[in-house]
Amino acid sequence: MIKAGVVGGTGYTGVELLRLLAAHPDVEIAAITSRGEAGTPVDRLFPSLRKRVDIAFSDPAKTDLTACQCVFFATPNGVAMGQAKPLVDAGVKVIDLSADFRLKDIATWERWYKTKHAAPDLVAEAVYGLPEINREAVRKARLVANPGCYATAVQLALLPLVETDFVDRDHLVADAKSGVSGAGRKAEIDILFSEAGDNFKAYAVGGHRHHPEIVQSLRAAGGRDLGLTFVPHLVPMIRGILATVYARVTREADFQQLFEKRYAGEPFVDVLPPGTQPETRWVRGSNHCRIAVHRPMGGDTLVILAVEDNLVKGAAGQAVQNMNLMFGLPETRGLEQVALLP
Repeated sequence: MIKAGVVGGTGYTGVELLRLLAAHPDVEIAAITSRGEAGTPVDRLFPSLRKRVDIAFSDPAKTDLTACQCVFFATPNGVAMGQAKPLVDAGVKVIDLSADFRLKDIATWERWYKTKHAAPDLVAEAVYGLPEINREAVRKARLVANPGCYATAVQLALLPLVETDFVDRDHLVADAKSGVSGAGRKAEIDILFSEAGDNFKAYAVGGHRHHPEIVQSLRAAGGRDLGLTFVPHLVPMIRGILATVYARVTREADFQQLFEKRYAGEPFVDVLPPGTQPETRWVRGSNHCRIAVHRPMGGDTLVILAVEDNLVKGAAGQAVQNMNLMFGLPETRGLEQVALLP
């Protein structure tokens, strides 16, 4: 059994991670830390976990996480970078669900996240945890930077195109919509029910933190620079991301076949039949990203639709997928859940 610790188990990503780990046949949850909830039984805060998680939150300052084999950081940006090194040095495998180790360029990270990086030496070692690109590196990693939710959907929609030369890679467009859980479990005016309900808006149009992450990873996968306009939107639903990606065709190809071939054998990427228009509820609660390839009116623009659950494939599920790889388990272990409907 893998003895797992979770740092920051009180947010939406944290409780989703607990839900998945509690049902994983090869995991024992050994510690869940929270300063604010220390001493509180987990199932008192989250009754959905009754009889599945039978421990209490512990004070991170008094918890020996080096007794764990794997530690997940489901914390705000800036926490993991201050706590990961002693764990890695002690031989603990670390999976960070925040953005602390995603960007290789420290100056770029500090510009986007408005703080000085506390562990630049670990950044070079960290493996970006998108298995569909970095599976073999994840297997050998001590520290994995779990991708962002938008970044996962947009990259999976674009990957077969940036790895080939059939489209204009200098003028790509990603238009993505997310449910409010992507903003986290916190009190902010923009995500109050009265503000987000019956409303639909774009935000961070001038630049979103996931943009440099997407470009960095796709540049490495495609072997060249690319141009991407990325605009996120908030929609009045709890879970889910729908990314609509546009690319201009410069050379003819069978794009349906291109996507099917690229993702053949990928356990959590499902290329749908031609003409399909995927919905976020098709992946709710599951670790799948479902993708549809369209070419409206046979023109020169490709439209790629990708849906995922932002809390699962976009966060906690992908973290468990990475843990499976790091410990030599079947990649799908503990992640076979069928999407919820309705």
